[in-house]
Amino acid sequence: GGIARSEGEAIDVATNLGYPVMVRPSYVLGGRAMEVVYNKENLIKYINTAVAVDPEQPVLVDKYLNGATELDVDALADVHGNVVIGGIMEHIEEAGVHSGDSACALPTQSIPFDALTTIREWTPALAKSLGVVGLLNIQYAVHEGKPYIIEANPRASRTVPFVSKAIGSPLAKYASLLMAGKTLKELGFTQEPVLDHVAVKEAVLPFDKFPGTDTILGPEMRSTGEVMGIDASYANAYAKAQIAAGTKLPTSGTAYMSMTDATKQESVSVAKGLSQLGFKVVATKGTADFLKSNGVEVTSVLKLHEGRPHGIDMMQNDEIQLMIITPSGDEVDQKDGLVLRRKALAYKIPLVTTLPAAKAIVESIRAMQTKKLKMDALQDFF
Repeated sequence: GGIARSEGEAIDVATNLGYPVMVRPSYVLGGRAMEVVYNKENLIKYINTAVAVDPEQPVLVDKYLNGATELDVDALADVHGNVVIGGIMEHIEEAGVHSGDSACALPTQSIPFDALTTIREWTPALAKSLGVVGLLNIQYAVHEGKPYIIEANPRASRTVPFVSKAIGSPLAKYASLLMAGKTLKELGFTQEPVLDHVAVKEAVLPFDKFPGTDTILGPEMRSTGEVMGIDASYANAYAKAQIAAGTKLPTSGTAYMSMTDATKQESVSVAKGLSQLGFKVVATKGTADFLKSNGVEVTSVLKLHEGRPHGIDMMQNDEIQLMIITPSGDEVDQKDGLVLRRKALAYKIPLVTTLPAAKAIVESIRAMQTKKLKMDALQDFF
């Protein structure tokens, strides 16, 4: 990546890196004003409308890894340089969605063994080189099996309460004792916990409190809280997390799908999975044609600007139980897509805007159809 102090510098850095790029002000927290930019025109628009760029307030321009999976690692270090990983969390939404808004699973579910081995080598090495005593949070991105370090923070992260509950160890308390001179051996915390259950964190999003705001997830953090689901299986833990966050997953009915060109191929498995579970699949014309050509039984439905009956009519008639919409960000999506997503929120219809989350929901619905969810006490897992 690089630092830009003018529009020209930003264009030069982005051109050298290759689009897409992640751009953000150098002086903000929480992903404020951060954006993924896919071309020069959008970069110029961002520079001219989103931020004030000058030598005193530069913009950071970094290469965006399309399709990468993000990880959060929380580790503890003592005064003697001993380091123990508390947990490695896999984000369910792809990298580019703010870590505070993405659901995540502990332990990881899809990260290659070699990548995890590298992460377990890099984390202690980085903690030692920084001289950390207490907590360290490192965010990684794994792209095509190769890990990259996004950032390292020698402090407690918002993930610490979740990890502590998931592994049954009070990491914040341990960190305080380590900073006061205790050692990891004295605390009895000398190796990374190995879990025989899965914990899933889900963000609680306040979109219903802010009329007119879009519900899509991105690099700017929107969540105001989080919940946790825990179970022996990932699918059940994810289902519990969704329910705790206020999303009532349907086990039957009709699923509405509208995919961008970039996500159509990957959406085929989602549509087929829903069909196998007994759902009727309806989709906008482009998505429906693509799904049909790949062997999915699907019914076409009109977009808002194409006439009626359209998706909103179906929602009002209680004909849609699940909506999967991947936003394109173009003018039609910013108008029609926004209206659809807001209506889904108003009618409390589960809405998914990323394919990784859609895949997780399909597996959770499958698990719920197979066996009723069982309520467990957190203490029963330790």
